[in-house]
Amino acid sequence: MKQWLANVARLSVKELRSLFGDVPLMALIVFAFSVAIYSTAKGVKAEVAHASVAIIDADHSALSRRLRDGIQPPYFNAPIDLDRRDAQGALDRGDFIFIIEIPPRFEASVLAGTTPAIAVTVDATAMTQAGLGVLYLNEIFSRELLDFFHAQGMESWLPTQPVTRILFNPNNQGHWFTSVMQIITNVTVLSIILVGAAVIREREHGTIEHLLVMPVRPSEIAMAKILANGGVILAAVMLSLWLVVHVILQVPIAGSVPLFIFGTALYLFAVTALGIFLATMASSMPQFGLLAAPVYVVLYLLSGAATPVESMPMGIQNIVQISPTTQFVKLTQAVLYRGAGVDIIWPQLLAVAAAGAFFLVIALARFRAMLARQG
Repeated sequence: MKQWLANVARLSVKELRSLFGDVPLMALIVFAFSVAIYSTAKGVKAEVAHASVAIIDADHSALSRRLRDGIQPPYFNAPIDLDRRDAQGALDRGDFIFIIEIPPRFEASVLAGTTPAIAVTVDATAMTQAGLGVLYLNEIFSRELLDFFHAQGMESWLPTQPVTRILFNPNNQGHWFTSVMQIITNVTVLSIILVGAAVIREREHGTIEHLLVMPVRPSEIAMAKILANGGVILAAVMLSLWLVVHVILQVPIAGSVPLFIFGTALYLFAVTALGIFLATMASSMPQFGLLAAPVYVVLYLLSGAATPVESMPMGIQNIVQISPTTQFVKLTQAVLYRGAGVDIIWPQLLAVAAAGAFFLVIALARFRAMLARQG
């Protein structure tokens, strides 16, 4: 065992030197855990932000002005007055996402106890903004109407008003979620690419023959690649979580960072072993890329990082539970968002470790077979 560990350590140093000498791969790692995370967190928004609004006010009353003044940045741009005859053309040109039409005698009808309708026409080609924006406008109008009734001394008319309190993300800031999920995405794709590229590079450069004449075992070669490449990614994750996510993006971290790092190490063990397995099935880097791409896409789309697992068909929900990516997403969200401890996430830790052991066994079997053919 002592000799095995010594050989793994020496081979790991060789792998690190090879990785650090590969400028494109190192640039990819730096970019993926810095610029890519920041740009995704700030550029991809799930919430409504600065949506364009036009208003057709046929009432010109105090209540209609109150509703207009309630539409404010950062969710919406200041409303622009629009003539009804120009509404269709403005929508066709894409000038506005929302056009709000307040009918004549709107305030008088409200005070008379009737229920006049406000028409909201939406350009639904801006799908996310359109769907959430209608909910935002409904909340704004409800709040302004309640304030109007209160100012008129009509408290008896006030309906029950629900109060929503959001515990983990009070202001519904999308980058709190997307930045952490982007780290998971980058960990998955880079773990597969780096380890697979290391195996393919040895074969294409002919250095695999040098390893075959050395007194080392296939398990030592494979473990060195897993430890070296996984260690670099783990260090990048730690720096990215602290510097990019916590310091620059100012995302609070509720749970234990060491526990998250431990879970990430287990996940890296599983995914890097998968990368070795995929590399043994390809004879060149282009083939490896074509093989790894669909595997990564399936792991990502069914992980719960992009779409909640609960919204998938029941059969898919049962199948994806065996995916280490799905379990790692659950683990990350529980630890970093909800402050969960080992007593909560131990099933996910066990599932990721089991997946890692399974991938390692089949990867070592394929790796030994590949070395035997190469020899």
